[in-house]
Amino acid sequence: MMDLDLSDQIRALRATFADIKAVVGVDRLTADIATLSEAAGAPDLWDDTEHAQRVTSRLSHAQAELARIVSVESRLDDLEVLIEMANEAGDADAAAEATAELASIQRVMDDLEIHTLLNGEYDARAAVITIRAGAGGVDAADFAEMLLRMYLRWSEKHNFAVRVLDTSYAEEAGIKSATIEIDAPYAFGTLSVEAGTHRLVRMSPFNSAGKRQTSFAAVEVVPLMEETESIDIPENDMRVDVFRSSGPGGQSVNTTDSAVRITHLPTGIVVSCQNEKSQIQNRAAALRVLQSRLLLLQREEENAKKKELAGNITASWGDQMRSYVLAPYQMVKDLRTEYEVNNPSAVFDGDIDGFISAGIRWRKKVA
Repeated sequence: MMDLDLSDQIRALRATFADIKAVVGVDRLTADIATLSEAAGAPDLWDDTEHAQRVTSRLSHAQAELARIVSVESRLDDLEVLIEMANEAGDADAAAEATAELASIQRVMDDLEIHTLLNGEYDARAAVITIRAGAGGVDAADFAEMLLRMYLRWSEKHNFAVRVLDTSYAEEAGIKSATIEIDAPYAFGTLSVEAGTHRLVRMSPFNSAGKRQTSFAAVEVVPLMEETESIDIPENDMRVDVFRSSGPGGQSVNTTDSAVRITHLPTGIVVSCQNEKSQIQNRAAALRVLQSRLLLLQREEENAKKKELAGNITASWGDQMRSYVLAPYQMVKDLRTEYEVNNPSAVFDGDIDGFISAGIRWRKKVA
C-alpha cells in the first residue's frame, strides 16, 4: 500500500473548475455551437467566402473550448481513480504518473482561468494590430519586422486566421509599419496587453563598429468592429488615395493602382490596405479598420477614458513596456508584470503566451 494523498489539490482544482464553468457558461456555449453548426450547414454558406470563414472559424473555436472543458472534467475523474489504484497496488510508477497528470491539469486550468478574465466590452472581438518602427533608425525598422513575424507565428501556432492588411517597407531593411487582422474569439482581449512600446537591445548587424544599439517599436491593438455595427463616415470627412502596392526596396508587386489609403480628416487617422487583390477589396478592408478605430475612439470619449485601450504610444525612451535584450545577455522581460524568460529566439518565434497570461492577470489586479 502507498499513501499518495492529492485530495486537497484536487478539491481546489474542482472548486476553480466550477467557477470557470460558471463564467464560461457551458449551456450558452453549447447553444452557440448548435446555432453555428446550423449556419455552417446552410447550402449557400460559401456564396460569401468571408462570412463562411468567420462562421466555420467561430464554430471550430467554440467546439475546441467545450472539448477542453469536458476533457478537464473527465481527467479529474480519471485522476482520482489513478491515485486510488496506485495506492492499492503500491505502484510507484502509477503514483508518479498521477502527480504529473495533476500538474498537467493545473496548466490547462490556468489557461482556462485566463479566459474568464477576458470580460471587457471589446474582449471577445477580433483584433487589429499595427506595428510601427520608432527611434533607432534601421535597427528599429528591422525590430518592427521581427515583431510582425512574432505575432504572425503566434497566430499560426494557435491556428488563428490572420491576414496582413498593409505593410510599408523601410528603404534599407525591415518595415516602417504593418497592420494585421487576427480573426479569432477573444483575440482583442488576449492581445490588448501587447499594446505599448517594445525595446530591443542588441549588437547591431547594421553597425560596422559592432556597437550595442537600442531601438524601439510601437504596438497598437484595437478591436475589429462587428459587421452588425455601423459608424457612418461622411465622404467629405475622408480622403481616399490609391497607389500601387510595393514590396521590399520599393519593388512593384502590382501593376495597377489597387492599394488604398484612407485619411480621416477630423481625427487625422490614416489606414492603408494593399494586400487584397482589387482596389474595391482594399478599400472595404481599410474602411472597416478605420470604422473600428473610430468606434474605439468614440467609446473611449463616451467613457472619458480616451486612448485607454489603444494607448498613446511614442515608441521611445521612458515608456517601454517590454525589453528584448540580445546582448550582452539573453533576456526578454515585461516591465509591468516582471515576467521574464531567457530565450529571446523562442519569443520571436511566437512563444509569448506566458507574457500574455501574466499581462492579463496584471491588468485585472490594477483595474
